[in-house]
Amino acid sequence: MSEIKVREVTSSRDMDRFIKFNYKLYKGNEYACPELYSEVKANFDPKKNAALDFCSCKLFIAERDGEVVGRIAGIIHPQSNETWHKKAARFGWIDMVDDVEVTRLLINAVEEWAKGFGMETLEGPVGFTDNDREGMLVEGYDQLSNLATIYNYPYYVDHMEKLGFEKEHDWLERHIKIPKGEVPEKFRRVAEIAQKRSGLRVKKIKSMKQVREENLGKKMFDIINEAYADLFNYTKLTDKQIEQTVNKYLPLIDLRMQCLVVNDKDEVVAVGLSMPSIVRAVQKSGGMMFPFGWFHMLKALKTKCEKGVELLLIAVKPEYQGRGANALLFNDLIPIYQKMGFEWAETNPEMETNNKVMMQWEYFDVKTHKRRRCWKREIKYSE
Repeated sequence: MSEIKVREVTSSRDMDRFIKFNYKLYKGNEYACPELYSEVKANFDPKKNAALDFCSCKLFIAERDGEVVGRIAGIIHPQSNETWHKKAARFGWIDMVDDVEVTRLLINAVEEWAKGFGMETLEGPVGFTDNDREGMLVEGYDQLSNLATIYNYPYYVDHMEKLGFEKEHDWLERHIKIPKGEVPEKFRRVAEIAQKRSGLRVKKIKSMKQVREENLGKKMFDIINEAYADLFNYTKLTDKQIEQTVNKYLPLIDLRMQCLVVNDKDEVVAVGLSMPSIVRAVQKSGGMMFPFGWFHMLKALKTKCEKGVELLLIAVKPEYQGRGANALLFNDLIPIYQKMGFEWAETNPEMETNNKVMMQWEYFDVKTHKRRRCWKREIKYSE
């Protein structure tokens, strides 16, 4: 068999091949959601990704006979390492053909690069932030992916185990049937109590003008930073990262499907963000916005909603957790989903150890249909 060569991505042509390898590998797969070409490219552009103000990153591709057979990104995140008191290098955007030698060489390339920073462990797949795709799929290969998560073939797991990686953490994803008829009594009753006892109420976002004038984007992500602070590997987003995220995503989403909870001082204490599933539209586009991809995605977002909702996130300010804010979010959003014709919702990955999150789904018809994993391995230095 021909020699496999791994080399650094150093040109725009290399970047194009790095991104499009994923499309080639999963072409025709009915469950995979293609990455958006422009989004992947922006992730590695210092002008468009504020994380690169403080993170170091290196991209590699593996080639055999001039054809790309694998790719990987290596990331050093100093803030995360400082927050979590470790010396870990991250790997992400990992894809490869079913040849463990390709995977070994890709991992080794990141590991050798990470040694230059004095790192002690290698972990992934994770990105720069929790907004990036993270977690290798280990269960649920016959389930439709979504825009925010990784889809991978089962052999990826075999490769990781053969290369000595161990489980560091698992995330779970839930498929939830949207109730028909009245909002479940539990939520209605708890929402009423929250309004009376805690002075909480729902606040809807009417326009992007309101977002700008009331600085709602910053307020929402401040809540997310607080609520997620203790979750695995989470590192607070900087003001610049928040600004980029708000400007990039909020103008695209249907404001009806977003919900804020405020207290009696009109301070934001909880946020629930969701969007229609647009996986089939992205599959039609092949991950490319042009020339016609924008049409499929805009149609899915604005005019012809699919039957599913992606629950992007729910975050509650720590001192308001357990005081009915979640019930207010659901009490507001469920009737909206019903009116828009949605039949099911899917959560983004949730930590399997996050019992508070698990408990909020107990009043729904729900099943755990996917599991994904962050792997880790010690970096060995020669004597």
